[in-house]
Amino acid sequence: MITVSSLKHLRIHFSLFLMPVFFFALAITPNLQELRILWVFLSLHLFLYPSSNAYNSFYDQDEESIGGLKTPPKVTPDLFWLSLLFFALAIFIGLQINWQFASMVLLYGLVSMAYSHPGIRIKKYPWASWFIAGFFQGYFTFAMAYVGLSDLTWTSLLKPHVIIPGMLTSMMLWGSYPLTQVYQHREDSKRGDLTLSLKLGIKGTFFFSNLWFILTGIAFIGYFISKNQQEIIWVYLGAMAPIILYFLLWFSFVRTNPEKYANYSWAMGMNTISALFLNAFFIYYFFENTQILQVFGY
Repeated sequence: MITVSSLKHLRIHFSLFLMPVFFFALAITPNLQELRILWVFLSLHLFLYPSSNAYNSFYDQDEESIGGLKTPPKVTPDLFWLSLLFFALAIFIGLQINWQFASMVLLYGLVSMAYSHPGIRIKKYPWASWFIAGFFQGYFTFAMAYVGLSDLTWTSLLKPHVIIPGMLTSMMLWGSYPLTQVYQHREDSKRGDLTLSLKLGIKGTFFFSNLWFILTGIAFIGYFISKNQQEIIWVYLGAMAPIILYFLLWFSFVRTNPEKYANYSWAMGMNTISALFLNAFFIYYFFENTQILQVFGY
């Protein structure tokens, strides 16, 4: 029997934080079709990501705050089977598009399992876990969504028009991912997981993320210039402004008292404001890049 606590560990609302990748892929997809958009969205955001959340929670056995749950409920055995059920449903929905997309969903799920499974536990290795998490939640997810939205194949992953924006999303993740770990140092240490944030230290994590935010901003500006979309740059900078201001404010507090301010509330605030403004930007970019509103006379 599925318990309420297990349903909470799915953290379906946490999918909001990965939606910018989906909307970015949607913005450059040349062959849009309503049903495929629905299938991809449901497969990834309603089933695949929650499946990963539940599976990781089952093996992490978190007792302190985790992403999307300030006070996680006790993990029960049914959580493992619930995570596999959601994983199977994600793959099944993916098959409604094609087997290539479904196999990408399968690969993403297996890598996510390897991240926390005690037999492999990628999370124990600071640089490997940072790179793999950013690569798969960024570039690979972007490419996977692009393939599903357009009913394409694995060969699309090697196309420059997929690789370049896909790597931009990975750069975003490589900057923000360590910040999601700054409040979990005690829990990670207790489990023996040497995360990148734990290795860098709290202040080191902020300096590291700041560097990646600068590189990501420069890369996105270069991308829009290469597409002859200079006017989009100002919209992008406008969307990034509140995110950077929040980060700098948080960083200023952390520098005075790392233990006090490197906490769950500030980290989730960073995630939330980033998701809201990046989602808004990429939805705007979708309308501008596809000019889909012209179909409706706008």
